[in-house]
Amino acid sequence: MTTTESSGSGDVARSMELLWGTGERATRGPKPGLTLDRIVTAAIELADAEGLAAVSMRRLSTELGAGTMSLYRHVPGRAELVDLMLDRVQGEGAHAPEPDAAEPHTADSATAEPHTGWRKTVEKAARDELALYQAHPWLLSVNQTRPVLGPGAVGGMESMLAGIKDTGLSDPELISVIIMVSGYVSGVARTQVHAVEVRQVTGISDDEFWRAQEPMLSTVMTSGRYPLMAALSPDAFGSDFDHFEFGLQRLLDGLEVLVEQRTKL
Repeated sequence: MTTTESSGSGDVARSMELLWGTGERATRGPKPGLTLDRIVTAAIELADAEGLAAVSMRRLSTELGAGTMSLYRHVPGRAELVDLMLDRVQGEGAHAPEPDAAEPHTADSATAEPHTGWRKTVEKAARDELALYQAHPWLLSVNQTRPVLGPGAVGGMESMLAGIKDTGLSDPELISVIIMVSGYVSGVARTQVHAVEVRQVTGISDDEFWRAQEPMLSTVMTSGRYPLMAALSPDAFGSDFDHFEFGLQRLLDGLEVLVEQRTKL
């Protein structure tokens, strides 16, 4: 999936006004049927169904049964609309910390393992973010290196920080944890989304694809040229192994070493 959009590529100040609720202009008379909320909702539904490329102001006007110009009374253009879409779905995935993740340890909990709430928070954040990509694959086609920070994005970061703040890490390190986990999740999500896309585009199942290679690979693997590959067990590439969870736990194991060092200081 190639990047087709960049967040913050429109009027950033106007996007911020709309995201934080200071940009909708009041009008006299009956409440209009077309609202910013309806426009953003329709745009997300269209992107979920057909991809982000399908979202245009003209197409949305058709979907909403409104004139194209009426959409521009609510949002300046497509670039700002993408900012609103991103923040809306990020708000869906905002994760509250586990009940014990953000609470200070007390004498009553002295027998509990200290400083472990952060791990539950990060695990949940990672799983929630993966689910978000699965629900909205078009997110992967947006370059978000310069995010426009609306309530969805800021709320998600606030919740994450609440769950990991007692790790003993510095502020830049806390932000790096968020970046590290997000990078891992987006990589896994991209592979999963691509797997779905290739089946849809080619009409060939995974089993059919690998069976087509089997005659040649069988010959190659018995040649003795690739002994380590040939010695792999039949389930080495099986679908039963959860690569996402395995990688996530190893990432957290490594982070836990650092957290233990800092909390012992």
